[in-house]
Amino acid sequence: MNWRIPLSDIDFGFEETTAVLDVLDSRWLTMGGVTQAFESEFATYIGVNHALAVTNCTAALHMACMAIGLGPGDEVILPALTFVATANAVRYTGATPIFADVTSENNLNISPESIERLITPRTRAIITVHYAGYPCDMPRIMNIAKKHQLYVIEDDAHAVGSELEGIKLGMWGDIGCFSFFSNKNMTTGEGGMVTTNNEVFAEKLRLLRSHGMTSLTWDRHKGHAWSYDVVELGYNYRIDEIRAALGRTQLHKLAENNIRRRALTKLYRSALYELAPEITIPFENHPGVSAAHIMPVLLPAGTDRILFMENMKACGIQTSIHYPPIHHFSAYQKIKISALPITDDVAEREVTLPLYPAMRDADVFLIAQTIQGVMALSLHQQSSQMATI
Repeated sequence: MNWRIPLSDIDFGFEETTAVLDVLDSRWLTMGGVTQAFESEFATYIGVNHALAVTNCTAALHMACMAIGLGPGDEVILPALTFVATANAVRYTGATPIFADVTSENNLNISPESIERLITPRTRAIITVHYAGYPCDMPRIMNIAKKHQLYVIEDDAHAVGSELEGIKLGMWGDIGCFSFFSNKNMTTGEGGMVTTNNEVFAEKLRLLRSHGMTSLTWDRHKGHAWSYDVVELGYNYRIDEIRAALGRTQLHKLAENNIRRRALTKLYRSALYELAPEITIPFENHPGVSAAHIMPVLLPAGTDRILFMENMKACGIQTSIHYPPIHHFSAYQKIKISALPITDDVAEREVTLPLYPAMRDADVFLIAQTIQGVMALSLHQQSSQMATI
């Protein structure tokens, strides 16, 4: 469909084209010098000692779960309001995801109170998901983890460039996991990064990324090794030089693009407060600095969300849902679930509006005006449907 305003868009230009062509001209496509430069620059940006580029964020999450030693019988507490990969990565190890509730309709991040209620002798770790790029309550969560001797993995898929108390997300927990999927704030198409300050975890992650091998093709190409040993049951989670080149270029644009995302989010708040005050906008006055990855809003209770989204579509404006909660999926029905009343409520009402750096201010006001009209139309259509029943 030819959207008037799409949900997201990428900031690719001459720089990305040049970077990719330089890799092709080099004739070295496998993980090599460009990847190492990308990892070094990303580690410096986040403020961590180690950053390892991987093929996607799901691989990063799986590697993180393996690095902390998860296995059958272990439990990991995480939110249900996230993409399914967060929980899948836990299940890959044989461990069990335990779903915590979110904090409130103004804070769609995992609730520290819910985390504490769910801790059992089997609990080994907490996975935080910084929804939409807004920081979880990391000081409190880290205190809970320390008290109960738990690991903390950060799912930073939404949060590249976010920070709390002057510390970048991805540096708070034991391991951070980033996504460079095509709709993210910086993109390589598919791709991800895993970060840590722990030397033992870094070495474990390095082995897990590439078949458990003690040296890589690049090492042998540079004359640093002649052969290799395999010391772990590893995986092929490597990234390539083309995507690493895109990542380096995108990283240089990230700070400016995140500033634009925050400015657009502020405009949304102002416009929607004026034109559609019945819409709830989460994360008002949230602490820290957000990467403003997506623009989530909550419809009034009882609103037909599909009808609302169809009416927005008819006006050429793309919307989405973040997310169908994991505990509603068929593949997760055999896992014991505690009551998640806030998650269930907000998940039925959430709609994601367009947000990307190239959006114009006028686009935001157009979307707000369209929502104003669509809300009135949707209420009329719902009333008409009720009258015919």
